[in-house]
This record gives sequence, structure tokens and C-alpha cells, in this order.
Amino acid sequence: MSFDTVLIANRGAIACRIIRTLRQMGLRSVAVYSDADAGSLHVAEADLAIRIGAGPPGESYLDVDKILAAAREAGAGAIHPGYGFLAENAGFAEACAAAGIVFIGPTTDNIRAFGLKHSARALAVAYGVPLAPGSDLLVDVEAASVAAAEIGFPVMLKATAGGGGIGMRICRDDAEIRDGFAAVARLGSANFGDSGVFLERYVERARHIEVQIFGDGKGKVVALGERDCSLQRRNQKVVEEAPAPNLPPEVRAGLIAAAVRLGEAAAYRSAGTVEFLYDAVRGDFFFLEVNTRLQVEHGVTEQVLGIDLVEWMIRAAAGDLAFLDAPLRAPEGASIQVRLYA
Repeated sequence: MSFDTVLIANRGAIACRIIRTLRQMGLRSVAVYSDADAGSLHVAEADLAIRIGAGPPGESYLDVDKILAAAREAGAGAIHPGYGFLAENAGFAEACAAAGIVFIGPTTDNIRAFGLKHSARALAVAYGVPLAPGSDLLVDVEAASVAAAEIGFPVMLKATAGGGGIGMRICRDDAEIRDGFAAVARLGSANFGDSGVFLERYVERARHIEVQIFGDGKGKVVALGERDCSLQRRNQKVVEEAPAPNLPPEVRAGLIAAAVRLGEAAAYRSAGTVEFLYDAVRGDFFFLEVNTRLQVEHGVTEQVLGIDLVEWMIRAAAGDLAFLDAPLRAPEGASIQVRLYA
């Protein structure tokens, strides 16, 4: 192992989850915390905890300089970003590399290629991954109106840099396109710093199926089964299950093949999730996006396959990828995760 100390640039459940694996691997864990989280469990469980600022995330967990300063103070040779905050921030990954600290996750090229939905769609097209009918980036509401008429209603307005259900609006006619375009652009700009908007056909009775992948960064990618995340509230996942129930074998095989093909095309490294919409009525599926990080629901995959994705990420970051050559067992049983929203 090229490092013996890992800083977790996150808080809460995911920080505790990473600490647990680090402890099992015999590695030293470093937690960071804001004033609001001084009494949190991850602070107590880590081998070392360092205060990084006031309560607002912009003054703590999103402050790259403070995170890197904490890593240097602790002698951390690597940083695991968890999910959220800086996990899919290519600039942060580059800053880690510049500081001589290993970023435990995908490459900066991976993060950039999939970070914007319209560029991810272009890569999917180039490698034969099915897409729902949609548009390129739209310059204004008039272009959106024309594109919607060509695609056919209903359509979904989407912020290209969106995520977590933010920056999405269903439009059933031209009036709703004109009413929603500016609002979606504002959401994209305010939440992700990018006001780009595109359109996609809206599938009325869709299932949300995602495939867990893991790559070595050199073109080898393995699929670790799929999860069903169809039960959602306000575009936020509520129930996640692995394996996906009542999925026809040929559809499962098609989803997995498409996910692996996309990962191989990008020379994907570490853990990632390729998300699809499955139209159960028509029997076809469409690419949605790639999340270049560990998912909240990664645990259901771990349980049915008997693996530790956090350990895999840490080992891959240290250059140990021998586990990818070992045979993967078939899923055993089923695992369900339910999120509670306050």
C-alpha cells in the first residue's frame, strides 16, 4: 500500500462507512468536521479528527484549500471524497494530485467526460449505447420549442450539470416548455454553476435501473450487477433493491453490456454507476447518466455479491487491482435499502 493514512472529505453515514473499512484494512483514518458536526459520530470514530471551518459547507466541506491543509496536517497520503460535496469535482481531484495526495476515485478525465450530461450522451452515441430521443444543448427557449416539437411530447427539460433530481421539469406542451426553460437554466446555474439545458423524451411508465461498474483505468471494466431505484419522491430515490426484481434476462444482459461498453470507452477507473431508464411497456432502455463516485445505495450491491466497494476503491487507488481478476460470485438473495427523508 503506497499510503497508510486516508482523510475522508465528508461527514455522516458515508464517513463512518469508509472509516469502518479503513479500520479493517489496518489504515489510519482522518475525519474532518465543521462546527455544526463537532459532535457527530464520524468525528468520534476516526483515528484523528480535524476542524475545517464553520457550519456552512462552503466554509468547510467544499473548501478545497482547507481539506488539503487538513490532509497535510494529518500526514494523509490519500483522500476519499465519499459522495456529494467534492466527490465529482474534477478540480478537487486535480488539486489532490498537485499536492501529491492520491484521490480515491475516478480519473479527472472520467469525471469531466461524464460530469456534463450532454457530453456523456455524446460518448454514449459514439459507442452504441441507447439514448432516449433528445436534443443537444439548447441556446434559448425558441430552440427548445422547436426541439420539443420534433421529439414529441411529453419531454423532460434537464440541466446538463444537474444531479440529485435538481434541474428537471416535465413538459407536456409548448406552453410548459416556455414556462419552464428559464427556471431549469437558473437551477442549473445556481446549484451547479452551469446554465446549459437540453431536452429528452419523457417515459411515462419507466423503471430506473442502474448498473454498478468498476474499472482499472486502462480499459478493463467489470459489471457488478444492477439495482432498481424506481421508487422515488420528487426525483429523489427512496427504495433501492439489488438485484432488480422482475427484470427479463435479455434486458439485464443488455443493460450490463451497455454499461461495460461505456466504461471501457472512457477507460474508467474505480467505482461508477451507469443509470438507465427502462420502458417496461416497450421493452427497451435508455442511457441516463454516469455517476463518477460511490453511490449512496452501494451497500445493497455489496450485500448480494459479498464484496466491499470501499476496499476496492482504496486498493485500486494504491495500484492493487488483483481483485478484478478473481471470479465474481452470482448474486445471493436480495437486498433493499430505504431512505428516510425528514
